[in-house]
Amino acid sequence: MHIIQNRRRFLTGFAAASAAGLLGPATSARAEPRPETTRVRLPIFFKTSDCQAPEFIAEELLRAEGFTDVRFVAAGTGPDSSDWIAHGEIDFDWNFPPALISQVYGGVPIKILAGLHAGCLELFANESIRSIMDLKGKRVGIDISGGNTHKLLIIHIAYVGLDPQKDIEWVTGADAVEMFAARKIDAFLATPPQPQVMRERKLGHVILKTSVDRPWSQYYCCMLSGSKEYVGRYPVATKRVMRALLKAIDLCISDPERVARLAVENGTVGRYDFALQAMTDARYDKWRDYDPADSIRFYALRMKETGMTTASPQAIIADGTDWSFLNELRRELKT
Repeated sequence: MHIIQNRRRFLTGFAAASAAGLLGPATSARAEPRPETTRVRLPIFFKTSDCQAPEFIAEELLRAEGFTDVRFVAAGTGPDSSDWIAHGEIDFDWNFPPALISQVYGGVPIKILAGLHAGCLELFANESIRSIMDLKGKRVGIDISGGNTHKLLIIHIAYVGLDPQKDIEWVTGADAVEMFAARKIDAFLATPPQPQVMRERKLGHVILKTSVDRPWSQYYCCMLSGSKEYVGRYPVATKRVMRALLKAIDLCISDPERVARLAVENGTVGRYDFALQAMTDARYDKWRDYDPADSIRFYALRMKETGMTTASPQAIIADGTDWSFLNELRRELKT
């Protein structure tokens, strides 16, 4: 497990958050008990997941909530943060709904806690493909068979009536952009900053954008989960972690330029213009509006239809979600 224990204080970020009023009334935190633990571990993906910028700049907000030991985990057991939380290497995870549903279905002790934003994914294709239906018989790139983007693509493809197993030639590779440029694949699902790279290099065109295209734009693209042990043992700390992250999301809405600069300065994103575009495209403003249970219900049903699970959406919601912290924070942070 690779832990980045960031000791920089990002004073400019703290000042920005304070100026924007995103730290909230000082009395709200003081009126609560102190967090039961002052440690929190979060996943971090250097220069490969620009839509997670709120998490990347949240350290000072977390420290303001009483956390003195803020750890960012850059690698763990397995390729994805959903694996890391399953192995007890992080306390909270920022991930796609199918990844979280798979964990609940597989018995991983987590609680899904909140929706974070409603769209950052773009399905790029070559000039011969105009819609998802045109993917029949085509080569579609994925990073890992059975990985998160593979699951999402299966859902998108099955939704229009194609058979993901029979109609698609799946091609595995570490760098989908380069595979696309070399014409080794015909399409792939891009996550920030890949869409920005594709546009800069004038590669392909977008046939699906989850932030604007229905039904995907009506549900959360990324959601927050916490380990059941942390959430159960440390409810005050859990609420404070969530408050810091949601305030960071609000900062992305009110001042995305400043967040993009901070993320570049701390090395978590590669380019300011790419990070800013990713934040502009992602619908962070929906964390207050959408019902997170609807997103779990929608994706759980799609996963059952495609054979990824046998569980009902109701069972996933009952076993793996806790919206009580979110409901409190929505009332508290109402603007």
